[in-house]
Amino acid sequence: MFLKSLLISTPTKVIREILFHKGLNLIVDETPSGDTLTGNNVGKTTVLRLIDFCLGRDGGVVYKDPENKREAYQLVKDYLIDNKIIITLTLVDDIDNPQRQIEISRNFLARKESICQIDGVDINKSDFERSLGEAVFPSIKVEKPTFRQIIAHNVRYEDIRLNNTLDILNSFTKLEEYETLYLFLFGCDYDEGNRREELIANIKSELNYKKRLEKHGTKNSYKVALQDIDREIAKLEQKKASLNINPQLDQDLDELTSVKEELNGVSSAITSLRIRRDVIQESINDYNQQRFDVDMAQLQLVYKQAAALIPNIQHTFEEMVGYHNKMLANRARFIEEEIPSLDEMMSQLQVSFSSLREKERFLTEKVTSSDSFEELEKVINALNEQYTRKGEYGAILSQIETVEEAMAKFNEDLRNIDDGLFSADFKTKVDDQLSKFNDIFSEISDELYDERYSVKEDVVINTRGQSVYKFSIIGTNLSSGKKQGEISCFDIAYTLFADQESIPCLHFILNDKKELMHDNQLVKLAEIANRENIQFVASILEDKLPAELRNEEYYVIKLSQNDKLLRIENAQ
Repeated sequence: MFLKSLLISTPTKVIREILFHKGLNLIVDETPSGDTLTGNNVGKTTVLRLIDFCLGRDGGVVYKDPENKREAYQLVKDYLIDNKIIITLTLVDDIDNPQRQIEISRNFLARKESICQIDGVDINKSDFERSLGEAVFPSIKVEKPTFRQIIAHNVRYEDIRLNNTLDILNSFTKLEEYETLYLFLFGCDYDEGNRREELIANIKSELNYKKRLEKHGTKNSYKVALQDIDREIAKLEQKKASLNINPQLDQDLDELTSVKEELNGVSSAITSLRIRRDVIQESINDYNQQRFDVDMAQLQLVYKQAAALIPNIQHTFEEMVGYHNKMLANRARFIEEEIPSLDEMMSQLQVSFSSLREKERFLTEKVTSSDSFEELEKVINALNEQYTRKGEYGAILSQIETVEEAMAKFNEDLRNIDDGLFSADFKTKVDDQLSKFNDIFSEISDELYDERYSVKEDVVINTRGQSVYKFSIIGTNLSSGKKQGEISCFDIAYTLFADQESIPCLHFILNDKKELMHDNQLVKLAEIANRENIQFVASILEDKLPAELRNEEYYVIKLSQNDKLLRIENAQ
């Protein structure tokens, strides 16, 4: 899909309409660098943010401070909301001869006033990314990678994507998520990515649960303790049998013993359920404690201090925190659903326990007349204590074994997936696909820098001892300008590779801060974009452009301090 237009409007008038074309599309700030007015904050990057907003990003990306996501540019936010600004992005499958068109419209209002549409159809915000993925890439049927992950390399205006060629999602992204993404992007048929990520997450969850259960002892220690308890019970039963008890009490004592055993069984069941409930509650508390809300103010202060020392520090903390907290909330909500049923079972067992306890008191009173009762009572109390311990330890041991069985099943399923994923045949396929991509990548980089870049894959072991494909660039560039060139080479090469392999992809690349690149490379980049079937959309200061690119045919919009993107000043 290509960019056709970006429309900024109110319900009654058009504020801006940006029309895109083939090849190089420049968003320029024509404020002279020697002018007393600065060339900042005219809206160059905002154009890219608005396109990203239409592609599923939260609206805060347009008006929030990138370095402090809790702070908003209030003037911009109020303008967008008070004027009911609507952003409409139009995509087409071919610039010259479009056969398919997608129109995406969104605004910044909430609830009933919210506009979130694809081709005029209202879409629930929670379903928007999925619906957008189906509209843009109808042939893609996998859940992972997500639509936003697939297009991440096409939209580069934040530091993490401007500074990294491959690691472009967020700081919390796991190796296995990148593995799923790049196996898909490089055309390695692998439809088990979502299932594999779930299995790895489940294994981690069960392992944490097992650690909590074994907080006061290992599985073997509980087994040994149970053996000791059984030996002690046998001794006490033998001692009880040797007591000289009035035969008249035998029937009552037998019944009392039976009641106590049943009572202990109910007690053990209650203990087991209570332990399970406590562990669930502890897990919920643990998840809640992992939320970053409590310390957000302190973390923001740290980020502000860091930003003063390091201008290009990655500043997508709010998004990462939101993503992290959402995962924790979902997990807490999932495990919390078991609590009502546990409470109901414990309530029923408590009724039985109370009834048995009453019966125990009654029988105990009946046998108190025995002269040997005092000794018998000591033995019975000792037995009760041992049976209680046996019930508690048995319940914990049973839960540990249940967790181990679940982990064994998850690990078996994971091994079955990995047997195919890391087989010689699949490894050969990955190598072959990378070889095809690298042929294109190295040619583009050679044309741009007289250097041949490539991507390699290694099988590494993650923190949980599982094998994972890790992709990396050979020939990493340290200078910011050259890194920008490497990233652009990769994005262009990938688009050509995807077309060659019939992999669905976007045919536009959004880039910020292109003034960091050398003039010669900018000219070559323009030549490549104009030659290939690619839209390269870049924001740049006009006086930083080489003479060859100071041409209106490359411009899609010119901004300045006197004519900013949203024209807020004109509306006041």
